[in-house]
Amino acid sequence: MSVHGVLVIARRELVAYFSTPVAYVFIVIFLALASATTFYLGGFIERNQADLEPFFSFHPWLHLFFMPAIAMRLWAEERKTGTLEFLMTLPLSVMQAVVGKFLAAWGFAGIALGLTFPMWITVNYLGDPDNGVILAGYLGSWLMAGAFLAIVAALSALTRNQVVAYILGAAVCFVFLTSGLNIVLGAFQGWAPEGVVETIASLSVLGHFTAVTKGVIGARDVVFFASLIGLALLVNAAIVDLRRA
Repeated sequence: MSVHGVLVIARRELVAYFSTPVAYVFIVIFLALASATTFYLGGFIERNQADLEPFFSFHPWLHLFFMPAIAMRLWAEERKTGTLEFLMTLPLSVMQAVVGKFLAAWGFAGIALGLTFPMWITVNYLGDPDNGVILAGYLGSWLMAGAFLAIVAALSALTRNQVVAYILGAAVCFVFLTSGLNIVLGAFQGWAPEGVVETIASLSVLGHFTAVTKGVIGARDVVFFASLIGLALLVNAAIVDLRRA
């Protein structure tokens, strides 16, 4: 797979994000909600601890609503405007287009996440935090964002309607996010084999993200996110290939 073709698509998509005011409004709202949840709902000041645990604890739920908004347009818009056929006539493979679009969305999400750096500066000003743990939290948040974006991008290829893509994407991401919660596992315990329950728990994005935010970047968690992203991209490419046939 040619890296050049991937980068061309990624640049095209990233420029498209910032060509309208929507991207800037999105980033402002994301930053505002990230700050509000940290200081008000998370009780950042009241905890009197030099860490960003309240900040990262709300990221799964922020990503659940914001990542589908980023990725819903990736393929739905191409199909609606009829530019998918033009895109596929370019000298690049379907997988190159899929990866390029994904990287643009992931890069945009990374920019939004990176602009929360004043939180990191604030906590260092107020105390002496473990910056290694904070860095791990940012990495975990970005990996989780990538997983959600890849899932929604694949679902975006199924429809011309961005709203439908958003709803489908948010629903599937919610399933992956909550699969490890006790209330979900309790519905299977007692009648399902233990192996099935453990498999469902292992698919929890929340569980893997929480493990990373504790400062331990385990191979198991990184492989989980990488595998989820890779599988979603393969599904995305298969759907696009079928749709253009």
